[in-house]
Amino acid sequence: MIVKVCGMKDPDNIKAVAELGIDWMGFIFYEKSPRYIDLSRPAPPAGGLKRVGVFVNAAFEQMTEAVSVNQLDFIQLHGEESPELCHALQKRDIFLIKAFPVSSAEDLAATADYEGCADYFLFDTKCNSYGGSGKSFDWFALAAYTGKTPFLLSGGINPQSVEAVKQFRHPRFAGIDLNSGFETAPGMKDVLKLKQFLLSIQYEPHHLPI
Repeated sequence: MIVKVCGMKDPDNIKAVAELGIDWMGFIFYEKSPRYIDLSRPAPPAGGLKRVGVFVNAAFEQMTEAVSVNQLDFIQLHGEESPELCHALQKRDIFLIKAFPVSSAEDLAATADYEGCADYFLFDTKCNSYGGSGKSFDWFALAAYTGKTPFLLSGGINPQSVEAVKQFRHPRFAGIDLNSGFETAPGMKDVLKLKQFLLSIQYEPHHLPI
């Protein structure tokens, strides 16, 4: 299972979370997010784990610049980005995560146009904004997903989600995305709660922590 912790800002907090041995760390480049990190300065070091830059309807040039400046391993698209834009980014050898808001099985139909355009999908709770609701959706709806692209679960995962995560099954399930459910403030993660959660779900890091 891939574990991604998203919305990181503070250098000391980043280092402490990286020491848990997680796989991916997300930095949000969407200015309206309380977890926004300024594009003009590189994201702080994150050890040997993969860096994910999160964007919402950003310009192609802005995203490719961020990949270079911040040494991003992935771009996560959280808006209404087109399959054509995804293809253009792939031609730059950029790995992609495409997010989809979900409240019911019908919402999964939108993924069909993006098959082959992304390395991973991310299923988040549908809300009035671009994610960050802190609420979960009915994971049983994902039984209707029959695509080939592996996906991450997001939206409202918190310390009380241990059994739900352990019991969830789907042939394309690749990992989980953790954010507001483990925060003391926007962008600040409770490292102890994260550590306890990872131990409870019997997570095994894929690389040595820094």
